[in-house]
Formats: sequence, structure tokens, C-alpha cells
Amino acid sequence: MSKLELMGEKAKKASYRLAVLNSTAKNNALQKVAVKLLERSEEILKANAMDLENAKAKGITGALIDRLTLNSQRIKAMAEGVEQIISLPDPVGEVVSMWRRPNGLQIGQQRVPIGVIGIIYEARPNVTVDAAALCLKSGNAVILRGGSEAINSNKAIVSIIKEALDEAQMPDGTVQLVEDTSRETVNEMMKLNKYIDVLIPRGGAGLIQSVIQNSTIPVIATGEGNCHVYVDGDADLEMGERIIVNAKTQRPGVCNAAETLLVDEAIAERFIPQALKTLRDLKVEIRGCERTLELFEDAKAATEEDWYTEYLGYILAVKIVKGIDEAIEHINKYGTHHSEAIVTENYSKAQRFLREVDASAVYVNASTRFTDGFEFGFGAEIGISNQKLHARGPMGLKELTTTKYIIYGSGQIR
Repeated sequence: MSKLELMGEKAKKASYRLAVLNSTAKNNALQKVAVKLLERSEEILKANAMDLENAKAKGITGALIDRLTLNSQRIKAMAEGVEQIISLPDPVGEVVSMWRRPNGLQIGQQRVPIGVIGIIYEARPNVTVDAAALCLKSGNAVILRGGSEAINSNKAIVSIIKEALDEAQMPDGTVQLVEDTSRETVNEMMKLNKYIDVLIPRGGAGLIQSVIQNSTIPVIATGEGNCHVYVDGDADLEMGERIIVNAKTQRPGVCNAAETLLVDEAIAERFIPQALKTLRDLKVEIRGCERTLELFEDAKAATEEDWYTEYLGYILAVKIVKGIDEAIEHINKYGTHHSEAIVTENYSKAQRFLREVDASAVYVNASTRFTDGFEFGFGAEIGISNQKLHARGPMGLKELTTTKYIIYGSGQIR
């Protein structure tokens, strides 16, 4: 057996034990993880400094460096995420529904863990903690394969997590890290359907598409975020400016950052000059439609490709539209079904936007930056699903379970 197959076998054995653990045991293990992350933060930061040094030597800059970077505040947030997961209800064992048939059979549907979850992700070491904690609480074993750029950070974090789990007497194989970051190992992992029950890619469009196209394991696609903010003709313009500035600049290298601003032509002359000036002063490059160029001379001409692009940086596409019909049509054509927002004081338009926009998260008068497991109260997330399967939007504990039917009889035969 290959090293990866041995990991898969170990994870499968661990998953059967994890599936029947009570909440107290799982929460106790998670508490030890949270404490050790804080106690050994310097160890994590030293490993992360090595990754940052290597990344910069390779010419990596911008959003990728931001995603890779850890500091004491981010490590504290990781530990807080684990603490929040501890406080959440355990979904395992929940009876979703129960009914009785005319023959006396009582049939129920109960939440159970998925089993073994494989996660392939790129330069965000915080994903290592989020994934491990969510999988453990939901009774799943997890095999993690992070990117080469974060290997030192991931090894340090998983070492700490394993130490905590050992102290809590969790099964060997509960959390494992694939330390070989070669493409060959990824290809092998995508074929381990004998052991891995679901594969979750988390990263750029290239990674996600590669996994979808090559995996023999069921895939839940996450990530790609070409998100829009539409400022309607009935919007509070000051609110609209605050929201687009936050959605674009608060952390531009993440999937819930806004990439396109749509503005109703009815308020374009009042809104565009001031809002785009604010964005320009924050170092955002504007790529606009013809009408936008007329109203804001510092903008560059947008191409068709710009409407499709997830920039993950300080670039914003801007288009003036003929009201809500064109806004919804544009979003549904160019968006990635991630997060979309309307700014409006018109209740009917807000409800129509919520109803007709095809996305996993749709906002009225709020920034797209809130599409996040922590912000939604999930403690963390395993990823943000753009699909229309059982998991859509930020994936928390419930999304890491499936169901089985449980049937009570009294001797019935068919």
C-alpha cells in the first residue's frame, strides 16, 4: 500500500469510532486544541515566517501573501473559532423527522457523519484548524492536503492538534496532513474513493476545476467569488458608498470581496464620482463601462473579460445599468453564485433581488464580506459552496453530516 492509502485506511478506522463519540468527548478534545494553539502560537509563527520567506523568494505577492500570513491576532481568531464550535449544538444523532406508516412501521431520518473527508486547499493555514475542528465535532476523520507554500505552517499546526487529540484519547487517524505536496500525490488522493467519502477543494478556480474534472470521489466545490454590489435608484447613497468600500477594500484577497459594482443609471451622476473617488484614494483601480468613463475620468475601459474576473486584489469593475432588471441579468450571467448584494430602500425591489438572484448568499443593505462561517455563527467553515447540493454557502457542522433512515418495527413482514 502507498503512504496515502495507509493514511486512508487509518482515517476510515478512525471514522467509525468518531461516529459514535458523545459530544462531551469531542468538545473536550476541541478545548485542548484551542488552548494549545494559543500556548504554542510562537511555534506556529516561526513556521509561518519560514513559509512567508520562501513565498517572497518565489516572487509571490498580494492576495496570496495575505492569505498565507499568520499573526498573533489571527491565531487568536483560530482558537476563538474552535471555542465557538464547542458551543454549537452537535448535529450527529439528531432525528430530522419521524413518521408512522399504516403498517405500524415508524420511520425516521437521522443525522450521521459523512465519514472521511479529504480537503485540498491552498495558501491559508487557518483552514487547517477550521477543517480539523469542524470535522471532529461532526464526527468525521479528515485528511488535509495544503499547498506547498504553507507546508511549514500546516505541519506545525497539525502537530499541535495531534498532540491535543492524543491527550484527549481521540482515535489515531482523526486528523492527518499529507506532507508530500507534489502533484502526483494530489492525483492519487483524488482517486482514493475506497477510503475518502467526499473531497472538498478550497482555493483558486484552477484548483477547483482540476479536482472537479479529475476526482473519482464526490466533490463539493467551494471558493470562486465573483461578487457584486448593486446600488439601486432607491438607495441611501452614503450607505451604498460605505458598503462597496468595505466589500472591496476591507480584505480584497478573499472570495467574498466584491469584484463588480453595478449602479442604477437613475443615481449614477450623484453616486459614481464621489464613490469612485473614495475607492481611488484607497488605491483601487477602476475598470468601467463607457458611461462610467464619462463620469469618472480616472477609470480604465472595462473589457468583456472584466465582468467575469475574480480579481482578488485592488481592482473593481464598474457598470451603470438600466435598473434592477439589468442588474439581476448581469449578476446571473457573470457571477459565480457566491455572494451578491443590493443597496436599496425599496422593499419590493429588495424582495425581488432576494428571490431572483442565483447565489448562495444574497444581501440587502449589507456587505458581501459577511459570507463567512464565523460571521454566520458557525464558528468556522469548511468552505463556501457555490453548488446546489445539500451544502450551499458557508459549510458548517450540519453540512458535514448526511442522513440515514432508522426504522422501528414490531415484527412486520412484507
